[in-house]
Amino acid sequence: MFTKILIANRGEIACRIIQTAHQMGIKCVAVYSEADRNARHVALADEAILLGPAPSRESYLRIDKIIEAALLTGAQAVHPGYGFLSENAEFAKALGDNGLVFIGPPIGAIEAMGSKSAAKTIMEAAQVPLVPGYHGENQDRALIKTEAERCGYPVLLKAVAGGGGKGMRVVWKESEFDEAFDAAKREGESSFNNGDMLVEKYLTKPRHVEIQVFCDRYGSGVYLGDRDCSVQRRHQKVIEEAPAPNIPVAIRQAMGEAAVQAAQAIEYVGAGTVEFLYDEDGSFYFMEMNTRLQVEHPVTELITRQDLVEWQLRVAAGQKLPLAQADVSLRGHSLEVRIYAEDPDADFMPATGRLDYLRTPVESRFVRVDTGVIEGDQISHFYDPMIAKLIVWDEDRDLALRRMQQALEDYRICGVKTNLGFLAKLAGSESFKAFDVDTGFIERHHDQLFNKTEIDQTRYIALSACYLTLARKAQSANLQDPSSPFNRLNSWRLNSNYAHPYALTHADNTHRVTVMESDNDYLINVGGVEFQVKGELNQDRLNATLNGHQFSVAVFQQGDSITLFHDSLQFECQRYVEVHDASDSGQLGSLKAPMTGTVVAILKPAGSQVEAGEGLIVIEAMKMEQTIRAPFAGTVSEQFFKPGDQVSDGAELLALEPLVEEAKSVAQEAE
Repeated sequence: MFTKILIANRGEIACRIIQTAHQMGIKCVAVYSEADRNARHVALADEAILLGPAPSRESYLRIDKIIEAALLTGAQAVHPGYGFLSENAEFAKALGDNGLVFIGPPIGAIEAMGSKSAAKTIMEAAQVPLVPGYHGENQDRALIKTEAERCGYPVLLKAVAGGGGKGMRVVWKESEFDEAFDAAKREGESSFNNGDMLVEKYLTKPRHVEIQVFCDRYGSGVYLGDRDCSVQRRHQKVIEEAPAPNIPVAIRQAMGEAAVQAAQAIEYVGAGTVEFLYDEDGSFYFMEMNTRLQVEHPVTELITRQDLVEWQLRVAAGQKLPLAQADVSLRGHSLEVRIYAEDPDADFMPATGRLDYLRTPVESRFVRVDTGVIEGDQISHFYDPMIAKLIVWDEDRDLALRRMQQALEDYRICGVKTNLGFLAKLAGSESFKAFDVDTGFIERHHDQLFNKTEIDQTRYIALSACYLTLARKAQSANLQDPSSPFNRLNSWRLNSNYAHPYALTHADNTHRVTVMESDNDYLINVGGVEFQVKGELNQDRLNATLNGHQFSVAVFQQGDSITLFHDSLQFECQRYVEVHDASDSGQLGSLKAPMTGTVVAILKPAGSQVEAGEGLIVIEAMKMEQTIRAPFAGTVSEQFFKPGDQVSDGAELLALEPLVEEAKSVAQEAE
C-alpha cells in the first residue's frame, strides 16, 4: 500500500480523499492555486505545494507542475478526484512515465470512453444496448441529417467529446436541424477543441440511471448498485438517490450486468460509472461511461456501507477487489443534493461572494456533509461554485426524504446566494415524493418549484424587532448595575412609557415598528398590528412567543442587515435607521452600506425630496444589485459617494433629513 499520495484536485473532493487516506495511514500532499492558499483541503493535508495563479489552466491543469510536486514530496501515486485532469489520458501517461501510479483506469480505457462516438462503437460490439442513432466518423452534415430522419424526430445532437451539457441540442423537427447543428458544433469546438457530432433518438420522458462498477487488474468486476440522477438543470445533476426507485429486480440485475460487461470490454480497472437512459417501457440504453469517481458516489457508499475511495486506493496498489458480486448487499435509501452558490431564479446563474455565515446540519450515521469550505471562505468565479454535498440515509425512501428536508432546514448560509431554498422545494414537492421523475422534471414542474412563497411579513418583522431589542439588552450585560433605569437600553423616561421605534425594510416594503418593554415582555407594533412578545436570545438562536405562538429561529446580523432562518425560509430585512428622539434628527437619516460593494447609481441626488420607500442609491456586490431606500419622507442633504466608488460594509452613504411633518411625528413618538 502507498505511504504517500498527491491529490491533483481541490475543494470537497480533495478533502474527501484526504479523509479516507488518513484513516488508512496514508500521508497526503495537496496542491493549490494562489486563490486557494487558505483553502480547507490545504489545511487538512500533510503537505501542500503551490501550483500557480488562480486560473485552472495556470494551476490545476498544469501536468508538469503536478508531476514536479509529486516527485519533490516523494508521493508514490496521484489521485485525480473528478473534473480537471481526472479523465485525461495524457496526464495518466505522464505520471507513468515518471514512475508515479495513476489512481484511476488504464490509459486505453480513458481513451476508449473519452469519445462518445468511439465509446458507442465499442459498446455496440460488446452487445450493450444503445439508443438508436449515428456515431460514425463521416461528419458530412447531409449524412447526419439523414440519420436524424431515420431515427425519427425529436433527436439529440451531441459533441462527441462533450460533457456537462455543452455541445448538446435537442432538435424537435427537421426545420430546426441546421441551426442546432451549427450551435452544437461551435460549442464542441470552443469547449473541447472537437466539433465532431453524433446524433441519437431523443427519448421524451427518460430517466438517467447509472451503475457504479469496480474492476481490478485480475479480471474481476462488480457493480455496487444503481443511482437515479434524473433531476437535472442544464443537463447537470441536482439531486441523486440510490437505489434508483421503481425498477424491477430483473431489469436492475440486467442493467448491472451490462455495466460490468461494458467495463470489461475495455479492460477497465478501478472505479467507473456506466450511465444509461431508462425508458418508461423498461428498456435501457448505454449513454456514456465516466472513467473516474462520480460526484454522487456517497449515496452508493451509504447503501453499500463501503468506502469507494478506499477501494480505489487498494485496487491502484495492486490488491484484489474487497468483495465479490455475491457479497455485495444494499440496505436502506440515500439521497444527495448539491448545494451551489447560484441563483435558481436567474436560470441557475453562478454566484460569487463570501460565506459570511455558515451553519451545517449535525452529522451522524443519517446525515453527511462533504465540503471544501468553511465560514469566511470566498466563492470564486475561477472554479465550480459548489459549496457542499448534503447526503442523507435512512431505512426507506420516505424516511430518507424526511431526513433531507430537515437537514436542508438546518443548513444556513449568508453572504452569497444559494440554491438551498430551491432544493427544499424540490425535496418537499409532492411529485418528487411520489417519484414522478424524469430528466425533464424541473421544466415540467417549473411553476411549482419557482413560485414565490407567501410569507407573513408582519410576523417576521416583529421577530426581527424582538431580536434587535434582545441584542441591545445583551450588550448591557457588562454594566455595573444593569437593573438601574439609567443603564437600560429602552430609552427609559421618568413617569412615561417609551416605545422604541425601528424602520425595517423587506422586499421594497418599509415597516414602522415600535417596541414597548415591561420587564421581559414586549409589546411590538408593526404598522398597527400588535404582538405580545416574550423572547430569549441564545447565541444565534431566537426563541420567541408571539401572541401565544412559539417560534425558534436562527438569526444572523451583519451591519444593519438581519436574516432569519425558519422552516426552510430565509427572511432578510434591512434596518436603515434607529430613532431615539427629535433632538437626534441630525443622525436620523444616516444610511449605511449593508455590504462591501460598488456604487452603481445615485437615484436621488443631494437636494431631492423623497417619499418613504423611494430608492436613493444602488450598490452592487457579488454580481447582485441592492437598492437602498428611504425609511421615511425627507430631503437628501448630503451624498458621500459617487457612481464607481467602492464602499465598505457599514459606510455612511448619505444624509437624509426628515420633513417637518415627519420630524413632528418622530418627536410625538418619543414623548
